[in-house]
Amino acid sequence: MPNVHRPRMGSLAFSPRKRAKSQVPKYHAWPAYEGEPALQGFAGYKVGMTHVIMVDDHVKSPNEGKDIMVPVTVVEVPDMKVAAIRVYRKDTYGHHPMTEIWAENLESDLGRRINLPKNYKREEAEKKIREAIEADKIVEVIAITYTRPALLTGVPKKVPDLMETRIGGGSMAERFDFAVGMLGKDVDIRGMFQVGQYTDVTAITKGKGTQGPVKRWGVHLRKRKHSRGGKERHVGTLGPWNPHHVRWQVPMMGQMGYQQRTEYNKRLIRIGEDGADVTPEGGFLHYGEVRSRYVLIKGSLPGPCKRLVRIRHAIRQGEHKAREPVVEFVSQQSKQG
Repeated sequence: MPNVHRPRMGSLAFSPRKRAKSQVPKYHAWPAYEGEPALQGFAGYKVGMTHVIMVDDHVKSPNEGKDIMVPVTVVEVPDMKVAAIRVYRKDTYGHHPMTEIWAENLESDLGRRINLPKNYKREEAEKKIREAIEADKIVEVIAITYTRPALLTGVPKKVPDLMETRIGGGSMAERFDFAVGMLGKDVDIRGMFQVGQYTDVTAITKGKGTQGPVKRWGVHLRKRKHSRGGKERHVGTLGPWNPHHVRWQVPMMGQMGYQQRTEYNKRLIRIGEDGADVTPEGGFLHYGEVRSRYVLIKGSLPGPCKRLVRIRHAIRQGEHKAREPVVEFVSQQSKQG
């Protein structure tokens, strides 16, 4: 008989699988950017899914020039604010934050997330940063931005989500001057992304609690003869006698979901101003109505509705070319069933 090879479907690349430390995703890498200084990321809240009718503009596609139906995810993206500027220096052990400059007109809701700085001397911190830039000791200029969920009705919280967003382009001095000009001001997604652009989307996936090896790792169910006593969903073996311990590669029961995942090259279909253009009859399930600025992203995104979603410029775009799509219809049919 042939040797049947049935490996499990779960990838060990994500091991150890455990819950994310925070519901706010963190980026450890940013794409290279050349041009004028600009923020390289934004954040919003996932609303739900619908579909649009658009013209297929992919070159050499079988449906090129024809109308196609495309599933899209709606993300509500009200303006964010820049709370502070953080600069990083580099040594033998990696990047380390050197100092920060905080804005003066911080919103009161941000005080429910962190302890706002008191007796802060901005002039001394700014002077220290400029001297470090002249000495070529600064490697990154980061803007500490925060969301404003109090402006939304679908997200039942008022406490902002705080995150780091890289400033790219230009020299370090130009980046720092750009950051100082944005300190304490509103940030609009229209100044960072264009319609038709490819982006990377990161979020914390939906948590599923403790699950067995069949659902968690995709192992096959045991056969009738080998599963007596209600053990058809057990793993076949925990390993050999030697070594005398269970290896970490063995698929076992444990935590599933609520992990950070990034989806690459998600196309931005539309940036809209009026949420009534996409809100279906009766509102989105478990969310309600979209009342502020929104974006339509092709395909599905990680996480449930109301989950924080971070968007950055594509880091693996390759040969994908950004061109503005022609959207002819957005479905507003009721999702209530």
